[in-house]
Formats: sequence, C-alpha cells, structure tokens
Amino acid sequence: MEIKITTKQILMVLHILSWIIFIGLCIEAGSYISNGIFTLTVHPQNAGYLELLHLYEFDAGRYVQELILLTIIAVIKAVMFYQIVKILYNKKLNVLQPFNSEMGRFIFNLSYLAIGIGLFSYWTVSFNKWLVNQNVKMPNIENLHIGGADVWIFMGIVLLVIAQIFKRGIEIQSENELTI
Repeated sequence: MEIKITTKQILMVLHILSWIIFIGLCIEAGSYISNGIFTLTVHPQNAGYLELLHLYEFDAGRYVQELILLTIIAVIKAVMFYQIVKILYNKKLNVLQPFNSEMGRFIFNLSYLAIGIGLFSYWTVSFNKWLVNQNVKMPNIENLHIGGADVWIFMGIVLLVIAQIFKRGIEIQSENELTI
C-alpha cells in the first residue's frame, strides 16, 4: 500500500502550521509590549515575569532598551510568518509556473526579514553580554528566544541567493513569453 501525499496537502499542512506559529509570535510580541508598559506604569515588580527584574533594578532605561530589542525581534518574526500565511492564503503559489513576480518579491522579503532578525538578535545578545559584564543578572539567551543570530543571517543570505535565482528565472520566463 502506497501513501501519496500531494503538494496541495503539504501546502495545507504548512498553512495551518504557519497560522499557529504566527499567532504564537503575535502573542509573544504582545506580551513584551504589555509587560513593558505594565512594568513601567503600574507595577515594577512585574519585570520578574521575563526574568528581567535585576535589569530593571539596575537601570530602567536599559530595561526599556532590552524590551524594545526583544519586541523588534518578535515583531519581525511575526511579520515573516504573516508573509508566509498571506501567500498561502491568497494561493499565490503557482506550482505550474513558480517563476512569477509575486513569488520573487515574497522570497526577497523573507530574506530581508531573516537578515533583520539575525542582526537584531546579534545586537541583543551583545547587549546582554555587556549587561552581564556590568554584573547584572540576566536570563539565558535561550529563555529570551534570541539565540541563533548566525543561523538567521545565514538563512537570509541563502534566501537572498534563491531570490536572485528566481529573479533570473522570471526574466527568462518573460523573455520566452515574448518570443512566443
């Protein structure tokens, strides 16, 4: 007995997974924003929720800087998955004719977002290392979900190369259409 999984089924599963991840990332970004606002305006002890109470006690400005960096990373990740959800929802993926301008733009956007996530992650990790050198007790990088800056930058560069290949494929396809 042979089980055949079609491209349409795989795309449906990926669409569902993308929605789940997108919603989770939106919740993460929203929790950073709401927690920061609540901590700064109502209850400073709430900084312990993100294990950043020691940072808040060290310097509230540095706490805000850390929260802004964490929020930017979470928002860019959410935007990335929004792009994925949007292209799957609008059914812009044409398997028969994959080299279209919409797909090229999509891959370029993903590459820029991945590079952005990598750069902001690197910045945040460097900032956290500096804070640790200032004797501020900081949570692990893994707990803050900011590790892997090198992987994000690598993925962004790979996507950028693929986007350039797609761009060339679009040019060749449009030349062939004009020839006919």
